[in-house]
Amino acid sequence: MQVTMTINGERVTAEIEPRLLLVHFLRDQLGLTGTHWGCDTSNCGTCAVLVDGEPVKSCTMLAAMAAGHEVRTVEGLERDGTLDPVQQGFMECHGLQCGFCTPGMMMTARALLDRDPDPDEQTIREAISGQICRCTGYTTIVRAVQWAAAHEEGAEREPEPRSRTGPTAAETSTTQPRVTEPVGGTT
Repeated sequence: MQVTMTINGERVTAEIEPRLLLVHFLRDQLGLTGTHWGCDTSNCGTCAVLVDGEPVKSCTMLAAMAAGHEVRTVEGLERDGTLDPVQQGFMECHGLQCGFCTPGMMMTARALLDRDPDPDEQTIREAISGQICRCTGYTTIVRAVQWAAAHEEGAEREPEPRSRTGPTAAETSTTQPRVTEPVGGTT
């Protein structure tokens, strides 16, 4: 079957199998490998893309269902050589470790900031709750989204200062206590 959709601002028409998932269409047919394929059951969220501005897990959406819609992938965040504030925030605040969940996190964060340009921490955590990160513990991801919100065009607020040597006061209640004894116990 033939489908036509707009992907990252470009009209795309292609012949596809009716059962082809959107994640495979993007990765295998279009070469947009920034969209990751993780669980194939919509649990992990690494495959999140925006369809008409809303986050969608592309591993459970047929490519045919995207016909006539606007699809945006992580490759579509950058504009004219300038990173999106979400991308820049992930770099500035080290909102990633292995990077596997990062594209889905970024797309969900972009959708959130498009709806709510000044989200609080709880709103950010709720927005990314459909994504699983097995590396970071989410603190730096939340901080990256806060950084992006503060650096959006027209944003007037200052980002929350961050510490490179330890948790901020706001993080203290959610982080594990620091071990003050030497590894191996006392002698």
